[in-house]
Amino acid sequence: MSVLTSEYRSAPGHEDPSDPPDRDPGERHRLTTVTGLAALSLDAMASVAYGPEAIVLVLAAAGGYGLGFTLPVTLAIAGLLAVLVASYRQVIAAFPDGGGSYAVARTYLGRRAGLAAAGSLVLDYVLNVAVAVTAGVAALTSAFPALYPDRLWLCLAVLTLLTAVNLRGIVDSARAFIVPTAVFVLSILALIVVGLFRSAPVSTEATAGHAPVLADNATGVGALLLLKAFASGCSALTGVEAIANAVPSFRIPRAGRAQRAEVALGAILGAMLIGLGVLISRFGLQPVEGVTVLAQLADAALGHNWAFYLVQFATTMLLALSANTSFGGLPVLLKLLARDNYVPHVFALKADRQVHRHGVLALAGISAALLVFSGGNTNALVPLFAIGVFIGFTIAQVGLVRHWRQVRGPKWRAKAVLNCSGAVLTGSSAVVVTATKFADGAWLVVIALPLLVAAFETVHRAYAAIGERLGLGRVPECPHRDRSLVIVPVSGLSKLTSEALTAAVSLGDEVRAVTVCHPDAEDHARTDALERDWALWQPGVPLVRLRYERRALGRPIAAYVRETAAAEPGTRITVLIPEVEPARLWQRLLQNQRGAIVAHAVRRDTDAVICRLRFRLS
Repeated sequence: MSVLTSEYRSAPGHEDPSDPPDRDPGERHRLTTVTGLAALSLDAMASVAYGPEAIVLVLAAAGGYGLGFTLPVTLAIAGLLAVLVASYRQVIAAFPDGGGSYAVARTYLGRRAGLAAAGSLVLDYVLNVAVAVTAGVAALTSAFPALYPDRLWLCLAVLTLLTAVNLRGIVDSARAFIVPTAVFVLSILALIVVGLFRSAPVSTEATAGHAPVLADNATGVGALLLLKAFASGCSALTGVEAIANAVPSFRIPRAGRAQRAEVALGAILGAMLIGLGVLISRFGLQPVEGVTVLAQLADAALGHNWAFYLVQFATTMLLALSANTSFGGLPVLLKLLARDNYVPHVFALKADRQVHRHGVLALAGISAALLVFSGGNTNALVPLFAIGVFIGFTIAQVGLVRHWRQVRGPKWRAKAVLNCSGAVLTGSSAVVVTATKFADGAWLVVIALPLLVAAFETVHRAYAAIGERLGLGRVPECPHRDRSLVIVPVSGLSKLTSEALTAAVSLGDEVRAVTVCHPDAEDHARTDALERDWALWQPGVPLVRLRYERRALGRPIAAYVRETAAAEPGTRITVLIPEVEPARLWQRLLQNQRGAIVAHAVRRDTDAVICRLRFRLS
């Protein structure tokens, strides 16, 4: 309960007291700007594999004329990206404890808005793991169709690998993913640079024999279609918030390193999105069945050779590993929610290497359940993927508008207008995606998000009741000494019995040994023999025979404790349960678990203190 008490009284906005100072060796287990980019940007980086394609697929409904708007829509998304990067730099500076949109909303929009932001982030992080792992495995099974029947086991294997790496610490996971991230970014940038020097596709072999997905006889593009394409393409912005959520994972100065990582992420992602948008327009690419737009671009710019397969392999790797963003962000968010008493406090505990182990394991367990439930195919969950991010974006932008109105620092009006514009764009995207994908599964968010907020509230009320019962925040009565009675269950004479009574007389004013006697003749004979031996031994402790008609051990002892407490009010009763601890683990299987049975009964039926004495066998 000491952890509960200390966490319950923590004030929002304060630095985690467990964070080591700069000179502490524990800083080496935190992120630098480069490792932070590798650990927390994989989701955003990998989104270029499906963001531009989402734009093209929507605009294809208007035929070739509609595809001509690919670059303008991409530029609009890049503009929104710039707004979000600027906004989250502000969030990092204002909330160095992390939490992103949750921290902003909790401070400036109230508790409910903060919980809605937190719930949307939790949904996004969990779905990101499932979607990222299955997307990477899907790319692998597309190259090797023989592996398709084993896709679920492959998904679980990838998830297990990611979990194991993150349990070693976020720095180790970042180092492991630096090379795949660098290979992917460099290969995409090389694709763009080479493609800009091409006047026509160098190869179309990847699309040979595939049917185009393009509407016929379309001559106009409506505002609704453009808005839908913009909203769908905004899936490329998922992951932009992850760095702001995990600021405490960076080395000192945490906020400065996190801000540099956020700017680097925005610059790289923006360059890739705009470059790919330019190439789609230059080559006049059309969506086709079974071939991704990124694969078409690699084929057109680099040719159908080793470079083409390098891009595909790098994309597959990064899609599978982009789930690591969730492992970096969600445990920190859960720590903040635990500090504010909205999730169990166990999520605030840190293991070695600055790992929030319970958050990592919880994320892995829920994601594994999603993978098993979907059979390794999470297409039904993909429409939900970006909705949570858009909700979080919108709430964060609105909260920053309130922030600037209160602070009124230099150029606060311009900053407020910037955040207000971002809120309108991301809010519109959330509405459009939810409306257009409602029947495809987006309705789950409408149900899941309120349920998650209700769960947070329930946990908070439970902690409030516990805090009231404990009198947290109030000066308690001074401690005083009560008469103490120690009850020791025994079944025979041994060195264990002697050690137990020695410990008991050291703890209490009075000690009583109790033994349970059942009505059968054999048990009567055993108890009689124990009483004779006890009289000869003369330990200075009385032996009480507890007669019980049924074959039970814990209930008669618990009943005796209740009767004693009623007869002797004001007495502190402790039940000391002696147990043998074997030298080898397998030898524990030989024990009869009598101690656990007694402890369970006493804990359930009485208020007595339970003390379990371990007698180790060397």
